[in-house]
Amino acid sequence: MKKVFGIILFAAMMLSAQEAAAQSFKTGHINRDDVIMAMPDYDTAMKQYNAFGQELTNALELMQVEYNNKLDQFVKESKNYTELVKANKEQELGDMQNRINNFQQQAQVQLQEKQAELLNPIIEKAGAAITQVAKDGGFIYVYDVRTLVYFDPVKSTDLTPLVKTKLGLK
Repeated sequence: MKKVFGIILFAAMMLSAQEAAAQSFKTGHINRDDVIMAMPDYDTAMKQYNAFGQELTNALELMQVEYNNKLDQFVKESKNYTELVKANKEQELGDMQNRINNFQQQAQVQLQEKQAELLNPIIEKAGAAITQVAKDGGFIYVYDVRTLVYFDPVKSTDLTPLVKTKLGLK
């Protein structure tokens, strides 16, 4: 009888412990983009990124204008060219078009690299603040609302204001 009573008592204690653990299970949600875009570093980074992109766009436009001018000249004067000169000019135009295409591809890669270079430190800073707020608040899980299909705003705590406060943002 003592064994049965001991087993029942042990089971009751386990259920009680599980219920207490389930009640302290805290989840939170955040819109990480809102936090990142509220950071002053983000505005600075985006200005640098846009300036870099504009520089590349300007260079590409100059190349395109040069190509169009040479193409127009070729079209106007091609009747007067010998076959050898005509072939040489066509080759020159083809080479220019290839340089423009290569520049576009390299510019796209450089833009992506510049974006990562500028934004990764900001993303890491926001991530560290999110982690610290979650740890300080005893949260087990924090979900980003951008990837959630559903969350119950009553049972899930919005950590966005706390993280913004942690980062000194309004």
